[in-house]
Amino acid sequence: MRQLTLKPAMEKVAVEIDRHFDLLLEVPDDARRVLYEAMRHAAIGGGKRLRPLLVCAACDLFHVDRDAAMRVAVAIECIHVYSLIHDDLPCMDDDDIRRGKPTVHKAFDEAAAVLAGDALHAVAFEILADEATSADPFVRIELVAELARASGPGGMAGGQMMDLAAETESFDLSTVTRLQQLKTGALIGFCLEAGAIMGRVPPEGRGRLRGYARDIGLAFQIVDDILDVEGDAGATGKAVGKDAAAGKATFVSLLGVDRARQQAEMLVSQAVSHLSNFGAEADLLRAVADYIIERDR
Repeated sequence: MRQLTLKPAMEKVAVEIDRHFDLLLEVPDDARRVLYEAMRHAAIGGGKRLRPLLVCAACDLFHVDRDAAMRVAVAIECIHVYSLIHDDLPCMDDDDIRRGKPTVHKAFDEAAAVLAGDALHAVAFEILADEATSADPFVRIELVAELARASGPGGMAGGQMMDLAAETESFDLSTVTRLQQLKTGALIGFCLEAGAIMGRVPPEGRGRLRGYARDIGLAFQIVDDILDVEGDAGATGKAVGKDAAAGKATFVSLLGVDRARQQAEMLVSQAVSHLSNFGAEADLLRAVADYIIERDR
């Protein structure tokens, strides 16, 4: 039944995100045209929009205005898209396909891809710092600080560096877990934290949401590792089998497919248990947890 809640919510958020990017990234009639076209290529269309959905679902818990919530959702998607553009570069993962279409450096060139990622990174913080996101300057600065922390060396960028090192170093399970908590989990954690910040929930009142975010973040990555082994590139919209080819330690290589799937299922169950103090207003978050374990892309 919870999936009945999820599908329309995902479709609504996807439409809203595309509309916001369409307005935000209007192509200028000057020499920056290619930059904007590259940003639009990466940002509009495709993708699960999971992070924006989580922001909106977390904001709904605290009755945050939808327009304000969507601004935060667009900001986190800017960071996510920038990370995908840069991850796909030849100096990183060297991928040709993303979200079922050519990666930005293939559709344009490497310089345009680097600048498109840089620009989206900057736009994210511009959105959060704008009074339209919140009239409260303390809310805005906390959003900026938390997103910077989640996307920097103590978060996503640090995790990506560990991921590159994984090609030449032997990582054990605890190290792989730490890698993924930084690379994937930190931004997912921000999504839930942002809802609490927008709802003016003090830090000491955010423990259950942080627990939920931690568990679904790890479950998400475990399922990604399973899909890299068992998935179909047509369904996932990106290349599969790359981790094994690169010799990287993953949850699947360390645990095996069956144990990895059991671990993901346990984490999802644990994530849902963190929401026990909430009522129907948390049903969308519960549905997202279910989706993470059932998805095929």
